[in-house]
Amino acid sequence: MEKEAKKIILIPTDFSEVCQYATEHGLILAKAMKYEVTLLHVINKATHKYLDEENLDKDSIKVMMKKTAKEYTEKYGVPVNVRISQGKLFEKIKKINKKIKPKLIILGTHGKLGFQKIAGSYVLKVITSTKTPTVVVQKKSNIAGYKNIVFPITSSTKDRQKVSWAVTIAKTFGATVHLIPKFESEKYHKKRIINVTKQIKDFMTEYGISFVDKVSSPEAGNFAKQVIDYAVDNNADLIMTLVDKDKTFVFASWDEQIIFNSSQIPVICINPIHTKKSAWAGAWS
Repeated sequence: MEKEAKKIILIPTDFSEVCQYATEHGLILAKAMKYEVTLLHVINKATHKYLDEENLDKDSIKVMMKKTAKEYTEKYGVPVNVRISQGKLFEKIKKINKKIKPKLIILGTHGKLGFQKIAGSYVLKVITSTKTPTVVVQKKSNIAGYKNIVFPITSSTKDRQKVSWAVTIAKTFGATVHLIPKFESEKYHKKRIINVTKQIKDFMTEYGISFVDKVSSPEAGNFAKQVIDYAVDNNADLIMTLVDKDKTFVFASWDEQIIFNSSQIPVICINPIHTKKSAWAGAWS
């Protein structure tokens, strides 16, 4: 039986600007939720190239990490631990995640560029293989926390597993959750989505979460685009999505449009827990 996740947020960093944004998100979450932060740097070919270009040695990485951790601890009042590992980036993130069992991973994404390319296929592989909820951050600040959370709903009953994280984050920051049920014309799926949406609303009401809902439209383009457009129009700080790829790294365009949205809105990706019964599984601290 696996050990329960600990109150730790794991943040891989390559010291780039986008990773600083990711770290800020992680620290704001950790401070509000009373979690610890573990900063991870993986020394690989990209690191060695960077060190050579800057005329630095590997000890410089340790100095940078320890200095950064101290500054963050003093600024945010959050315990910040440092881990440095050597090897392949994805494999080491996966290994450290398995070892420390964090509640969350925060990944800064560079799109297709960057010092260590913690993005693209790396992001998708981490999301799928670790099964740890992962917040994907682009170049967007999080000084004020999360006040508007967009929650797409499909006919999958597994969508209910996003609810506990939505409730946890909403209660922590006093946020409003924006429910967007996907329009379905087919009778079976329409009935399922109505039932799932009602159960989610009942759960939000039970825990005193402020929410609004807006059904998507078949005339307004694909569902991912509608979700992103709605998030932009309503100043969303976070979009919640569910990924369930059964141990493959093949993502549909719908997932990638949400995760790598051009509006750079952070996305929390939840991997569903497979149970015999439908579950409201997730973040409870």
